[in-house]
Amino acid sequence: MLNIIPYPKFAKEKSGAFSIDDNQGFKSDFDLPLVEEYFSASDNANIVFIKDPAISKEGYKLTVDEGEINIFSSGKTGAYYAFQTLKQLIDGKKIPCCEIEDEPYFSWRGINIDESRHFFGKEQIKKVLDYMLFEKLNVLHWHLTDDHGWRIEIKKYPLLTEIGSKREYTHIGGWKSFKKENKPHCGFYTQQEIKEIIAYAKERGIRIVPEIDFPAHSISAMAAYPYLSCFEEEQEVIGYFSWDYPKFRSLDFRANKTLCLGKKEVYDFVFSVLDEVCALFESEYIHIGGDEAPHSEWKRCEKCQKVIRENNLKDETELQGYFENKVFAFLKEKGKIPIGWNEIASAENLKSKECGAVIQYWTRNRDINAENYVNSGGKMILSNHQCFYFDMPYARYPLSNTYCYNPADYGVNSENLSNVLGVEGEFWSEWISDKKKLEMQMFPRIQALSEVGWLPAEKRDLKDFIQRWEAQKPMFEKLGINYAKDEIAFASNKHRAKILYKFTHGNPYLEVELNDKIKEQRR
Repeated sequence: MLNIIPYPKFAKEKSGAFSIDDNQGFKSDFDLPLVEEYFSASDNANIVFIKDPAISKEGYKLTVDEGEINIFSSGKTGAYYAFQTLKQLIDGKKIPCCEIEDEPYFSWRGINIDESRHFFGKEQIKKVLDYMLFEKLNVLHWHLTDDHGWRIEIKKYPLLTEIGSKREYTHIGGWKSFKKENKPHCGFYTQQEIKEIIAYAKERGIRIVPEIDFPAHSISAMAAYPYLSCFEEEQEVIGYFSWDYPKFRSLDFRANKTLCLGKKEVYDFVFSVLDEVCALFESEYIHIGGDEAPHSEWKRCEKCQKVIRENNLKDETELQGYFENKVFAFLKEKGKIPIGWNEIASAENLKSKECGAVIQYWTRNRDINAENYVNSGGKMILSNHQCFYFDMPYARYPLSNTYCYNPADYGVNSENLSNVLGVEGEFWSEWISDKKKLEMQMFPRIQALSEVGWLPAEKRDLKDFIQRWEAQKPMFEKLGINYAKDEIAFASNKHRAKILYKFTHGNPYLEVELNDKIKEQRR
C-alpha cells in the first residue's frame, strides 16, 4: 500500500525503488522554487518535470522507476502536487517504484481561518499555507472581520484598524463561562502584508478568498464609525463570544447589532470597503458573510422600516435580501462572484443566481432553502457543522464524521452534485488562541478533508485511511507538529463527556491537555 494522503485516483505499485542521491537534482519545464528547497536544478537530473497540456489543471501523472522519475502536468500546481506525493513516499533515501494518475474530485478544497476572534499573524498564516499545500488543499477562506476585531487595512476608513482592531478583554473558559481576561488583544494586516501573503499562497496554488462580514458581525466597524448602526450609540469592540445566550444579553454590552440598512451612508461604506477589497485580492470570489443577522434593531429602526415600505418588502428577511442584492450587483460590476452563508437563501427576493452567487452550507440543522438552491442549479460549498467545524472538540465531532462525509446526507441530490464547488473546514477561533491548539484541531482533520475533496464517498475507505495516517505519523513527529493522538481524534476515550462539558462550561483546552498527557506517557 502506498502511504499517500489524499489517495490518488489511480495508483499501481511496482517492484524496486528509486535511490535519492546525496546531491539529488531535478530538471523541469516549469519554474519550481519550492522543489529547489529540496533538490538542485540540473540539466542532467533523473527527476524530470514535463509539461503536458492534456492533463487537467490540478492533475498529474507520476512514474517512479529505479533509474528515473518522470512527472507530467499541465502547470505548476499539478507539478507541486506530484512533488507532495513524492515527499510522502520517501522512505529514508528510497522512493518505491510506482505509477500514479491523479486529479481531485472537487475543485474547491478549503479551510477557513478566523482571525477576528484571535489574530495569528503573517508567519503563522504562511505556515498554514504550507500545511495546505502538503495536503493538496487549494482555498484559504480568510475571515478578516467580525464583532471582535477588524483585521484588514482599509485606506478610506483608517479608524477600522485604529479602533476596530483592538479590544480590551477576551472571553475565556468556554461558551457558558463568564470569565474574561482583562488583557488587550489587537492586530491587523496592512494591504502590503496581504499582498505578500497572496503571492505566497499563489506560488502554492492556493486561492485566498476574503470574508468581510455584512450586515451582522460588524460591531468592530460600528465601534470605529457609530453612524453605521441604526441608533448611532457608542460601541466598544466586544470580547465576549456568547452574546446569543440569554444570560449574556442581560449584561447589555450591546452585541446584538447589525448595520443599519436604511441609510445611504451605510451602503456607501460597504461599497467603498468592498472596492478596496476587490482591488487587493486576485480571487474571483468575495465572501460577504450574511449569517446570523438579528432583526430586532431593524424592527425598531424607522429608516429600515421605510425601506421595507417603499420597496414593498414582506419583512426584515427581505430587507436583508434587498441589501444582499445591492452587494451582489456591486460585486458583479467588479467582475467578482459573491459567496454568502446559507441563511441568505431564506430571502425570497434574493437575486443570487443572476450573478452566480455561491451559498455556503454550514448550519447544524438541515436548511431546505439551501438544499433547494443547489438542487435547482445554484452553486454551493459544503461546510456542514457536524463534519467540517474543526473548531469543535473531537469529542463532539470525531475524525470519522469528516472522513465519512457524503453530500447526499445533507440534501444534495446525486444528479446535482455538479453544482457543488467542493468542501471546506472551518477554524473559528473563539477557543483557538495559539499555534498549539490550531495544529491539534487541524491534524489529522485536514487530511480527512483533503481525501473527501479528492475521492467520491464510494471510493473512500476509513480503515485504509487510518493505516496510511499511521504510517505518516513519524513524519509529523519529526516536523514537531502537534497532531491529535488517536484517543483524541476518534473520541473513543473515557473522557468524552467531561471534554464536552468543559468545552462549554470551563476549559476549552482540555483536549489539548489530554493530548499532551498521552504524548508524555509514550515517551
